Amino acid sequence: MSTSTIHDIGYRHYEGRRNGRAYVLRSLYVHNLRAAFGLGRPARAKIMPFVLAGIMMLPAAGSVAVFTVTDEADALIPYAAYANIMQVIVAIFLATQAPVLASREVRFHVIPLYFSRPVGHLDFVLAKSAALVTALFALMASPVTLLYVGGLVAKAPDPGRQLLEYLGGLVGCLLFALVLAAIGMVVAAFTPRRGFGVAAVIAVYMISTTFVGIVQGIAEVRTNFALQGWIGLAAPFNLVDIVQVRLLGAESSLAGIAPGVTGGVVALAVCAAIVIGSVAVLYRRFRKAGLS
Repeated sequence: MSTSTIHDIGYRHYEGRRNGRAYVLRSLYVHNLRAAFGLGRPARAKIMPFVLAGIMMLPAAGSVAVFTVTDEADALIPYAAYANIMQVIVAIFLATQAPVLASREVRFHVIPLYFSRPVGHLDFVLAKSAALVTALFALMASPVTLLYVGGLVAKAPDPGRQLLEYLGGLVGCLLFALVLAAIGMVVAAFTPRRGFGVAAVIAVYMISTTFVGIVQGIAEVRTNFALQGWIGLAAPFNLVDIVQVRLLGAESSLAGIAPGVTGGVVALAVCAAIVIGSVAVLYRRFRKAGLS
């Protein structure tokens, strides 16, 4: 029989600082936020998000330039309307980046590794969702800020009103980011392959927008303006626009707005339900993936 020998290799317990759960959560948020813009990834991953971000800035820059030359206040694009005007670009950004944040770990079956650290399932969901919300907010708020700063430099009339409208526009951008990120994350989380995820998010956007547009057109022809307004709750951009118009005092940028303050409150409640429901669905999805 061979004789076993135990060697003293000098093992010591770790006695340094333990950063804990908050550090893990913050690191996960920062990692996903960087991933949304392709940072820390190959060069080809940076092309789409930064090209889309550049396209988002072009109308704002052009609007400020026209205002500087003509001195016409109408040349400045309304802050609250900017996201709706550029909704196709925002939707493409959402479709291309939501799968990066929501489905890569599912596809490669590495979610259990995350939960081997002091981070819970809810923390995982909140960090990823917050990263996509931040990315979308930055995408929409940057050109709105350019409009505001450019207007001030070019001496737009009534700076006080401009400030209030700008702040309202930022609130609208945040609401857009929350609703769109909630929808995009849920769709992408159930389509592990990135190509399918991109197509699925685009399909949800196009189908909802087209359906609402068709119904609103029919309702307008039949002078059923109540239906024309309320059906807007079924499309994310129309939904947030109702809140902006009815609760934040913005001018409508889309056809058909749910009537009165009641319409705004209902639209806001729907937004909250979408966000909370998204967190619940993602929690169950990633929890199940973590056990597999």
